[in-house]
Amino acid sequence: MQDLFSLAGRTALITGGSRGIGRMIAAGFLQAGARVYISARKAAACDATAAELSAEFAASGPCISLPADVATEAGLRGLVAAYAARESHLDILVNNAGAAWGAEFDEFPEAGWDKVVDLNLKSPFFLTQALHGLLKAGAARGHCAKVIHIASIDGVSVNPQETYSYAASKAGLIHLTKRMALKLAPEGIVVSAIAPGAFASEMNRDARDHGDAVAQRIPARRIGVADDMAGAAIYLASRAGDYVVGSTLVVDGGVTYAR
Repeated sequence: MQDLFSLAGRTALITGGSRGIGRMIAAGFLQAGARVYISARKAAACDATAAELSAEFAASGPCISLPADVATEAGLRGLVAAYAARESHLDILVNNAGAAWGAEFDEFPEAGWDKVVDLNLKSPFFLTQALHGLLKAGAARGHCAKVIHIASIDGVSVNPQETYSYAASKAGLIHLTKRMALKLAPEGIVVSAIAPGAFASEMNRDARDHGDAVAQRIPARRIGVADDMAGAAIYLASRAGDYVVGSTLVVDGGVTYAR
């Protein structure tokens, strides 16, 4: 059973890994034995988180910082080059970097579409495309390579917030997961997704700052904690999740069904 969920000997790259859900997944992967690279737009924050995780999980090996803005082609290509300079293969890619934008319908700007859709929907596709060769090399090592997209329950059901581009981008990412999965599964690359609910993060400040109030709207009566996210990601990334192809795992304490 330990081997079923082990990530020992595998390499992982997590975008948006300096904070929030990305950091939760990075910590979980380190504990499960993976060699972990994290990326984030702000170099100082990325470096600091990598240093913190390396110290916290010293027995598991270092966490390595590769700062990049994956919303741009230059940043994306730079990240791929930086990773390829250090590793000859990639076992796990977590497309977690994301953005949100809220505005009333009559005032919602085009910039709020471009920024959010470019990062949330376009970047996961083109980063995976650019890492395709390294993922195939990972799959050739005797186990499936994994691509995990971090979507949102806002892409599954509708909430009252006017975050039009965010909800649309996450719904699109869920469908993109299915399309990419069908293409890449025959190559031993398994694509899946996670749709988180309320987790304390910079993006979900309501859960971060008003967790007790938010918990009252959740059937499980609590917001998500780091182990909830790490456990879901480890499941999909490990051999345990090899047959989960194109599916989105909802991790929300029951909110989607209660809406």
